[in-house]
Amino acid sequence: MPGSSQSHVRLASSSSRPSIAKDSDSIVKDLPDDIKSISTDTDDLVDKEPPPFRWSSWLFNRQALQHDPDAISTRRSVYDDPDLAAHYWPKKDYENLHRFDPKARWTYREEQALVRKIDWKVMLWAAISFSALNLDRSNISQANSDNILGDLKLTTDDFNWGNSIFRLAFLAAELPSQLVSKRVGPDRWIPTQIVLWSMVSMCQFWLTGRTSFLLCRALLGFLQGGFIPDLILYLSYFYTKHELPFRLTLFWISSNVCSIIASFIAFGVLHMRGVLGRAGWRWLFLIEGLITLVIGIATFFRMPPSPTQTKTWFRPNGWFSEREEVIAVSRILRDDPTKGDMHNREGLTLKRIWTAMCDYDLWPLYIIGLLFPMPSGPPTAYLTLSLRNLGFSTFNTNLLAIPYLVAGMITMFGITLISETVNERSLVAMAQDLWTLPFLVALYTLPDHPNQWVFFGLASGLLAAPYTHPMQVGWCSRNSGAVASRTVNASLYNMFVQASAVIYAQIYRKDDAPMYRRGNRVLIIIACVNVLVVYPGTKAYYMWRNARKAKLWDAMTAEERQHYLTTTTDIGNRRLDFRFAH
Repeated sequence: MPGSSQSHVRLASSSSRPSIAKDSDSIVKDLPDDIKSISTDTDDLVDKEPPPFRWSSWLFNRQALQHDPDAISTRRSVYDDPDLAAHYWPKKDYENLHRFDPKARWTYREEQALVRKIDWKVMLWAAISFSALNLDRSNISQANSDNILGDLKLTTDDFNWGNSIFRLAFLAAELPSQLVSKRVGPDRWIPTQIVLWSMVSMCQFWLTGRTSFLLCRALLGFLQGGFIPDLILYLSYFYTKHELPFRLTLFWISSNVCSIIASFIAFGVLHMRGVLGRAGWRWLFLIEGLITLVIGIATFFRMPPSPTQTKTWFRPNGWFSEREEVIAVSRILRDDPTKGDMHNREGLTLKRIWTAMCDYDLWPLYIIGLLFPMPSGPPTAYLTLSLRNLGFSTFNTNLLAIPYLVAGMITMFGITLISETVNERSLVAMAQDLWTLPFLVALYTLPDHPNQWVFFGLASGLLAAPYTHPMQVGWCSRNSGAVASRTVNASLYNMFVQASAVIYAQIYRKDDAPMYRRGNRVLIIIACVNVLVVYPGTKAYYMWRNARKAKLWDAMTAEERQHYLTTTTDIGNRRLDFRFAH
């Protein structure tokens, strides 16, 4: 194999195998006979790491992205080194093992065709499933514009408690949902979640008062909790770490598209007020719940467990040929060998969960998850209620929510371009708070009875802030460093995001209405803390951790590094060759 052992170390650093400290001879005995002696003829492999998808390159320098379509695109990995391959070999019960071939080679044309097929078959339906979540968790805001609080004799404080209970239940379900998903498989658990919460959503048609309102909010939160990490885990079975961040950006852009469509649905359905003597918001819950139910049932048939398990009684030919399955599995494991550590229906042990929870290097990102949503959270929840109080009609209120959603897609796209250009996460991610801060100050200084269009302009400008959550989800996943850790850490990060919503749901209070000056003052302070302390502090911490690791790693000889990789019990981001993104 060309290159020194240092090149082997570099390749190994992109992964982190928990079982690495095993006896090499015993591992080799377990390997298939035709793989025990891995070919050393690897001159045709690609050494350069693939760059992540960059909108800036796609828009302004597309020629740089072009390759000879018939050239080999297979990238060098630990599986090309006979000494290292045994330590990274997939488990015997890994569901795709029969299609894994470290000797396989494929071209750019084949790989790009496969990824396009995965985009259409897997990613598109994942976005539709995500839309089902957004449809049923955000329609309470649209119902607000149709006097749901007055009809049920609720106060704004009751509305706050409904939001808090929803988020508390959502938070409580995050980790249990991930455990269920790992045990039964996300392909089974995700559609089950959608069907169950759609039924609860439809039941809101029969709400009678405060008790039934709070109960439905709790059930919805509990059934929807964990859905996003479950779906991201599912997508990781099909995409490499270089491909997934771009898909996650599209993932959240689809959320805004869904919200725009939901606004038009609400505009039409709320006109049904009076049909059968029922309020329009009741029909909204029922109809959108029915839409979600259809999506949930269809999802049972649209989510195969893995790239090699697409054949079934209703899809006898499957989605992929045998050649495509070999490419799909081999390129995923070459990119991240830890994905062969667990079967897709293998539950997490308590030890793995506890290890992931004790990973203090992820705690700075949890703090970010707790604080970054707060400055824009209450204005978002109260937008439709505030616009109604200022004199806008029910129907205009729902249409007026569309401009900030469109602007939000543009700013999310723009912040992605900036992040790519400067190759930065920490300082770019705080753009959401930087954007929000001046609008919060402007809202704080408005008179008690502002012009309704001035308020609408300022509120829409605030809510058009670049949404950095997708960037931070990928950041957390990148800094976890192993499948088991990634599964738990994604849930923990999202739990802190939900905890943030529990807290900020109580910032706007009835005694502070209608301009919520006290609440806005609190939001201004939190935004300042984020910009001046939290994000810069996180960047400084990861720079310090990387410097400490590099000092130890760089002091080793090539032989010492090889010995470390062979014998270490360090896993995930604990390894000396792992570097934190910041």
